[in-house]
Amino acid sequence: MLRVTVEGKERSVEDGKLIADLFEDRSVLAARLNGRLVDLSAPLEDGAEVEPVRFDTEEGRDLYWHSASHLMAQAVKQLFPEARVAIGPAVPEGFYYDFEVPKPFTEQDLARIEKRMKKLSQQRVRVEHRWLGREEALELFRSRGENYKVELIENLPDERISVYQQGDFVDLCRGPHVADTGRIKAIKLLSVAGAYWHGDEKNPMLSRIYGVAFPSQEQLDEHLARLEEAKRRDHRKLGVALDLFSFHEEAGAGLMFWHPKGAVLWRMIEQYWVKEHLAAGYQLIRTPQIARGHLWETSGHYAHYRENMYTLMVDEEEYVLKPMNCPGHMLIYKTRVHSYRDLPLRLTEWGTVHRYERSGTLHGAMRVRGFTQDDAHIFCTAEQVESVVREVVELSLKILRGFGFEEFRIDLSVRDPNHAEKYFGTDEQWQMAEGVLHKVLQDIGLPFHRAEGEAVFYGPKIDIKLVDALGREWQCPTCQFDFNLGERFNLRYTGEDGQHHGVFLVHRTVLGAIERFVGILTEHYGGAFPTWLAPVQARVMAVTDAQNDYARQVYDRLQQRNLRVEIDARSDKIGYKIAEAERMKVPWMLIVGAREAEAGTVSVRRHGRGDLGPQPVERAMESILEEVAVP
Repeated sequence: MLRVTVEGKERSVEDGKLIADLFEDRSVLAARLNGRLVDLSAPLEDGAEVEPVRFDTEEGRDLYWHSASHLMAQAVKQLFPEARVAIGPAVPEGFYYDFEVPKPFTEQDLARIEKRMKKLSQQRVRVEHRWLGREEALELFRSRGENYKVELIENLPDERISVYQQGDFVDLCRGPHVADTGRIKAIKLLSVAGAYWHGDEKNPMLSRIYGVAFPSQEQLDEHLARLEEAKRRDHRKLGVALDLFSFHEEAGAGLMFWHPKGAVLWRMIEQYWVKEHLAAGYQLIRTPQIARGHLWETSGHYAHYRENMYTLMVDEEEYVLKPMNCPGHMLIYKTRVHSYRDLPLRLTEWGTVHRYERSGTLHGAMRVRGFTQDDAHIFCTAEQVESVVREVVELSLKILRGFGFEEFRIDLSVRDPNHAEKYFGTDEQWQMAEGVLHKVLQDIGLPFHRAEGEAVFYGPKIDIKLVDALGREWQCPTCQFDFNLGERFNLRYTGEDGQHHGVFLVHRTVLGAIERFVGILTEHYGGAFPTWLAPVQARVMAVTDAQNDYARQVYDRLQQRNLRVEIDARSDKIGYKIAEAERMKVPWMLIVGAREAEAGTVSVRRHGRGDLGPQPVERAMESILEEVAVP
């Protein structure tokens, strides 16, 4: 008999039993065996700790959607035997799979594929995991004509290759997966698009099918309703409709042009951000847009990031259009000798950077080639690290709450303990840094996910994902230790002992790319920004030309109170003017007709609430001013 712990309770099971034997509930998709994510077909071990994984967890959704992508690929191969499969990962809102086919899939093809997927689901085809030798795996996929899988295996260093088979379909995959296709129930294929292999336009164009699946039809219906709402809130459409920003092919892909209303939105975000940072002890700096190439050799970016940099020749020397702000901050720190009394030193910048992103990855304001980041670097002593990290996390949450976000998901990214050699810095540095990040999150009382192996090579980090009005997660704040740049730039401070010591460096951002953050804000509010952020806070509208003079008087009074106000004195019908103001999502509409002009009042409408009736001008202004105060 084996002794195992299942969901915190000890049980005795016969030797040779599988994890699947522990759970009759088919909602269990996989399990964590001693902390490791495994298939239900994994054998039990004496003393093992087992936790079930269901769809209501992030890892459960990922493996469910990844399994659904395999189911879709199986259906495609049955219906289109000539198709060659590429990759099919889970993504935050479902899954996709890329195929090489003689002609792109059509909407009619999607309906056929979806129908076949449902048939395979009903058949409850068993999903089996196998390990193959490298040459055996290569021969398997060569014999099937799957050249993309062959290429992937050839680029793997492993001698043992993991594959999953369900009926007549076999795929290269690490897993884990659901135990049978019957677990994939409510299925919807959403769209088809073109995608280059490896995202490189020099490679073949593949046909990508997007889909989603859920354990119940009710969950699928709710998700599809959210997708429709997301389309309505799409920042690319609203950005144009609200006259915030635009993109121009003649100027180049991934470059954002801010219109007057968008520039006002940017300015309000920046003003609030600057106010909070100055109060928190940060000092504002600016660094140049270009720098000599050797600076990026010193920082190490040339070795790791060269393909994403824009370069140009100046006086027969290579310069770089800066892709990040970090090296400039290091140079500013080095301009004078620092004492321990100077620390922590908090330098921050709204720094515009440019990075080459493949054209296939560009997506409105969310993924661009030119953007501005709210970067900051905090230089401190070992004793100050914990308080610095706590301040960063608390300031990040305060600012995000000021913008109306209340729900967050937090990841603590640490190094892979089995491969410490991959990371820069000493064991002592990593243990201290990871311990500090862990303690701060615990002390603040924030639930978090510890992601082993997700740290970057130069330090562990905290990633804060905000949750928007549609329940979607967006990565924004990052608090990152950096054991690399301090050493590369030889950053030192003079301690109480009079000796020089290496400075501790914390790199952080709150909003990330401002372009992306505006995209997130636009979709979160559906373009109906709170009054303090709205580019236009009020619009005054005359019912007829006879009230234009009075409308101008009301407009002047609002302007004198520093409100962002417009006047609509056109000869159009008032119903049309109101409809346009609603479409532009102007928070406050002040309508003046003959009665209002005679009584010295305004008829007030609030976007999203409708008609609030006639009010004295002063009372209407006070109502607006109550909503204007910056958080």
